[in-house]
Amino acid sequence: MQDLTEGVARFQRDVHPAKAELFAHLATTHRPTTLFIGCSDARVVPELITQSEPGELFVIRTAGNLVPAHTPGPDGVAAGIEYAVAVLGVRDIVVCGHSACGAMTALAERHDLAATPAVADWLRHADAARARASASAAEGEVSALVRENVRAQLANLATHPSVARALARHTLTLSGWVYDIPTGTVEEVDAAGRAPVPVG
Repeated sequence: MQDLTEGVARFQRDVHPAKAELFAHLATTHRPTTLFIGCSDARVVPELITQSEPGELFVIRTAGNLVPAHTPGPDGVAAGIEYAVAVLGVRDIVVCGHSACGAMTALAERHDLAATPAVADWLRHADAARARASASAAEGEVSALVRENVRAQLANLATHPSVARALARHTLTLSGWVYDIPTGTVEEVDAAGRAPVPVG
C-alpha cells in the first residue's frame, strides 16, 4: 500500500500540475473515441501500450478479455459496452488479448479449476475459442487460443444491440489485437481468421 500512496503523492506533485489544462478540460468533458476491452492482467496496461492520454480510452478489463454474448439481465460488461457505444459514441472498439494469458493458459493446459468455481464459470465464455483453436492448432498451444479467443470475443461483441446498431450504421469499427509482453509488439487479428498483421 505504501507504493500506492507514494505514487499518488508523485501524481499530485508532478504529473497533475504538468497536465493541468488537460485535467481542467476533462473535468467537464468525457468523449473517448475508443472502447478498449482488455485482460485484467496487471502486465497489460491499455494506456501505456497505446500511449493514450487520460480521456482518450474507455476501458473494460475482464479476466481473459472475455465479452459474454448479449443476454437479458444485469451484466456489468454489457452495461459498459452499451454506455461506451450508445452514450459516449465511441467510433472504435478494440478487443485485446495478450501473450502468457493466465486464463487462456488454464484452458489450453486444462488446469483443475475446482478451487476457483467463479473463474471456471467465467471461462465458459471462451468455449467457442477453445473449439476453434483445437481445430486450427496443436492441443495446448496457448498462442493459438489467445488469437482465437480474440476472434470469438469480437463475435460475442457484435451480439450486443448497441454494437449491432452502430455497425449497421457504419459508425463503429471492431478490431482484435494481441499484445506480446516480452517484445511489445501488437498484432491485429480479424474475425475471418486471416494471418495477423503488425499494428503500429
